[in-house]
Amino acid sequence: MQLISIITGSFLLDLVLGDPPSWPHPVKLIGKLIAFLTVHFNYPTFRPFTRKVCGMVMWLIVVVGSWSTVFLILRVTATYMWLQFIIGLYFSYTCLSIKGLSFEGKKIIKSLNDGKLELARNQVGMIVGRDTEKLSTESICKATIETIAENTSDGVIAPLMYLAIGGPALGIAYKAVNTLDSMVGYKNEQFGDIGYFPAKLDDLFNYIPARLTWIFLMLASIFLKYDIRQAFKVGKRDREHHRSPNSGFSESVVAGALDLQLGGPHYYFGQLVMKPYIGDAKTIATTNEITKTIRMLYLASLLGLVMFLTIRILWLNYGGQMQW
Repeated sequence: MQLISIITGSFLLDLVLGDPPSWPHPVKLIGKLIAFLTVHFNYPTFRPFTRKVCGMVMWLIVVVGSWSTVFLILRVTATYMWLQFIIGLYFSYTCLSIKGLSFEGKKIIKSLNDGKLELARNQVGMIVGRDTEKLSTESICKATIETIAENTSDGVIAPLMYLAIGGPALGIAYKAVNTLDSMVGYKNEQFGDIGYFPAKLDDLFNYIPARLTWIFLMLASIFLKYDIRQAFKVGKRDREHHRSPNSGFSESVVAGALDLQLGGPHYYFGQLVMKPYIGDAKTIATTNEITKTIRMLYLASLLGLVMFLTIRILWLNYGGQMQW
C-alpha cells in the first residue's frame, strides 16, 4: 500500500507546488544526457540506417538507464521505509505536470487580458513547437488549448498509469521516453533518422493513455456541463485527424466540448506544415476557452487518479502482490 500513498501524495504535491524552475528535476538530467548522446550519435556523415541504429541505442541508454537508476536507489533505501517513501514520492511528483500546465495557461490568459500580445506570443512559444512571432490572439488561445489538451495525456494520465503499474522507476522511464521524443522525434533532415525509433516508441507508450484520456475528458465535459454531444461527435470523428496517432484523441474531445476548431496548418521553423483540422468552428477561441480547458485538465486528472488507484487496490486485494 506504500505505492498508493506515494501516488496520492505526488498528485497532491503537484497540485500545491507545481514545478519550481530552480528545483532539481530528473527530466533536466535526462535532457542533458539526451543532448550529449545526440551530439555523439547523430553525425551527418553517418548513413541513415546507422543513425537509426544509434537512435535505438540512445533510447536504450536513456530509458533503461533512467529506470534502473531510480529502481536501484529505491532498492538501496528499502531498509529505511521513511527514506524510500520520501525519495519515491519526489520522483513520482516530478512525473506530473498538472499545475505546471495550468500555470502556463493562466500566464497567457493574464497577458492577453492585459493586452500584452507580444508577451503572450513569447509565453506560448515556450510550450509549443510552432512559430509564434505572428500569431493572433485567437491563434495564441488555440495553441494554448491544444497544448493543455495534448499534455493532459502526456503530462498527467500517462505518468499516473505507469506509476500505478511500476512505481516511480517506471514513471521516470516514461518521462525519459517522452523527453526523447520531444528532443529528437522530429521528421526533418536533422533528426528524422536518429529520432525514428524514439518517436515510434513514444507513440507505443502513449497508445493506451491517449485513449483513456479521451474517456476522462469526455466524462469531465459531462460533469462541467460543456457541449457533451459535440464532444462525443467530434471526439469520435476527429480523434485520428492528427499527424500523431495519439494527440488527436484529447484535442478532439476538447475541441468538441468547447465548440472550437483546432489544428490546421502552422509554421514550424519558417516552413508551413499542413495539418488536418479538428472540430467545427462554431466559437472563436478566447481566454475563456483556455480557462475551460484548464478545468477539464483538473477534472480528467482526478478521474484518472481515482481509476488507477482503484485498479491498483483491487489487484493487490484479489490478484496478488505487485512489486515496484
